[in-house]
Amino acid sequence: MVEIISIRFQSGGKEYYFNPNGIPFKEGDGVIVETSRGVEYARCVKGNTMIDEIELTAPLRPVVRMATAEDDRLVERNKERKKYALSICQQKIADHGLDMKLVGAEYSFDGSKVVFFFTSEGRVDFRALVKDLAGALHTRIELRQIGVRDEAKLLGGLGICGKPFCCSQFLDEFQPVSIKMAKTQNLSLNPTKISGTCGRLMCCLKYEQEAYEDLVKKAPKQESFVETPDGAGTVCGVNLLRQTAQVRLESDPDSPKTYHNCELCVVRSGKGKRPEGYVEPPLEELAKLRRKDAAPAVPTEEASLAAAIEAAFPSRESWVELEAEEPRRRNYRRRGRGDGGGQPKAAQPPQADQPKAEGKPSGGGRRRRRRPNKGGGNP
Repeated sequence: MVEIISIRFQSGGKEYYFNPNGIPFKEGDGVIVETSRGVEYARCVKGNTMIDEIELTAPLRPVVRMATAEDDRLVERNKERKKYALSICQQKIADHGLDMKLVGAEYSFDGSKVVFFFTSEGRVDFRALVKDLAGALHTRIELRQIGVRDEAKLLGGLGICGKPFCCSQFLDEFQPVSIKMAKTQNLSLNPTKISGTCGRLMCCLKYEQEAYEDLVKKAPKQESFVETPDGAGTVCGVNLLRQTAQVRLESDPDSPKTYHNCELCVVRSGKGKRPEGYVEPPLEELAKLRRKDAAPAVPTEEASLAAAIEAAFPSRESWVELEAEEPRRRNYRRRGRGDGGGQPKAAQPPQADQPKAEGKPSGGGRRRRRRPNKGGGNP
């Protein structure tokens, strides 16, 4: 076992392990460490911890010392110098007419070198720019070209979910993301909906990919020939999250039915011809595939999740019932406009002391419009 501490040089950057060298550290403490770029200032994100040596990928470097108040003031002074360096570099880029976008700058801890980060579609000859910057800032200059994902990580922002970018919060390294992941998760292939602010596929597509791959293994493929409790048919739709499939039965091809994956027996996986010599088993034999509807005494996590999904997204059968109910509601409202709301009124005996008003229809019917007298005289 080895004692280590975990540090970060930038907010949202990668974590590195260092040997605390017998000094106790806690989260948030400033740390001075020796790196390949020289002495650097970092923040402790995880205090003294014991880990197995097998987890280490490289030899541990010792911590130089704990940061002091003077070191903190030097870091703040470097941040002020960074703003001035960015303005000078932006002006020099415009003077040289270079096709590059300046993203940020970073001073070394001792202030002996400044690194400028930029993006560009191609290669840029910035040798003359480096000479001008060295003469203006009187320090060593380094220009580093980065990608659009690194730009989003460096600048930060809010994603379409309303939360800060994952890359600027907790992602240490960028994971490869492909369009195949969007297809597996049945997402829209519209680039504007599955791309992040950086213009690349969203990193969060990677989060649930393993769960969807596991669900795909348990679900039948499209156009598979399966046996159901109601007979044989062809799969015409698959819902991975609910673990159900829509099957178009041979006995009733116009009305697909929904079955759970455990109720299906795959005879032919995917597209293809119907198996030669296939004989459909009797319904008594197929009825054994039907899922037991008995609810468990204690609701399981899977049952709770299914109930929540059903409440948020009604099934197709519910929508069919609503669509069938809508014409009856329209007819009911249409009749209601004609007979005073559609409710029959009880017959009332005529009252002798209140004569019926002339020109007013009885009951709740629609009032007739009196036709004007075209002759001009009295009717």
